[in-house]
Amino acid sequence: MSLIDLIAGARPNFMKIAPIIKAIQKQPDSGLRYRLIHTGQHYDRSLSGSFFEELGIPDPDFNLEVGSGSQSQQTANIMLGYEKILLDSKPDLCLVVGDVTSTLATAIVAQKSCVPVAHVEGGIRSGDWTMPEEINRLVTDAISNCFFTTSENAGSNLLKAGVRREQIHFVGNTMIDTLLANRRRFSQPSFWREKSLEAGKYFVLTMHRPSNVDDQARYAKSLAVIAELARGLPVVYPAHPRTAVSLASFTLPDNLILVEPQSYLSFNYLVENAFAVITDSGGITEETTVLGVPCMTLRDNTERPETITIGSNELVGSDPAKLAPYMERLFAGQWKRSGIPEKWDGKAAERIVSVLVQQLCK
Repeated sequence: MSLIDLIAGARPNFMKIAPIIKAIQKQPDSGLRYRLIHTGQHYDRSLSGSFFEELGIPDPDFNLEVGSGSQSQQTANIMLGYEKILLDSKPDLCLVVGDVTSTLATAIVAQKSCVPVAHVEGGIRSGDWTMPEEINRLVTDAISNCFFTTSENAGSNLLKAGVRREQIHFVGNTMIDTLLANRRRFSQPSFWREKSLEAGKYFVLTMHRPSNVDDQARYAKSLAVIAELARGLPVVYPAHPRTAVSLASFTLPDNLILVEPQSYLSFNYLVENAFAVITDSGGITEETTVLGVPCMTLRDNTERPETITIGSNELVGSDPAKLAPYMERLFAGQWKRSGIPEKWDGKAAERIVSVLVQQLCK
């Protein structure tokens, strides 16, 4: 019997880890078992707790409950907490997902404890070292033994970095596994009728990156520009807790609807039924691609180029004023035709577990 530690700590992790757990559970005789380690990096219930319930994730075997703090504080606390677990009992493999602080911290501890590391979503790159996520990706990939990639492009990045081809497994996207498995369960948010929302007649906005929200004057101007370009359509903005203080000091545009962070099923109901999405997130661009919803990314780079070359996403730039020509195309009904990247078919987790069984359960 081989034991795997599955690491999750922040909202995107739960979507990526849930289908892997289910794929392991479907093969009770595979010789593979797991421990779920929740680092507690996202400690707010709206960002963490509801995901366990909605996605059918079992209670974690360990919860490090690291809570808030600077990135350095969180990294240190996660490392200390995970080290205690490994001192008591080591797994045969530590499997990390994505690019959050928990990913980096536990990968380092595992390798220093002589536990091999597998990285789900390895190889994606934005080239922007000002993004904490990019540093997390680079360091995690530098010390991983096995890589599960979402695209051929990610695999190419790893090969260029000196990773051996036999270490790379192009499996697809586990976040899309979760999206497709739960699509029929998407649920209308509680404020839908109160705000008189209609399918195809509103925008969804997500902005949380420090470069977009930490300068209050710029942040307020960005929201005003986006609201104006929406031509009177409602702009639904589920705001991250870290932006709440700034938003409370603004005079918000009349068509900007500020709401609490949404559960997975409610948020994706909003996305699927939106006229378009405006975001600075990477993961949402993957979901809009599969759902066929026009998406505009307020960043100067992306680690998910396939959402642009194949999908429904466009890279606008960090200045919201640059949205204007994209919005004109959108309102004119001239948005580009899009498709779905290879292997984003809901079976990525099955492929991952198949590889793990072959390599660990011989």
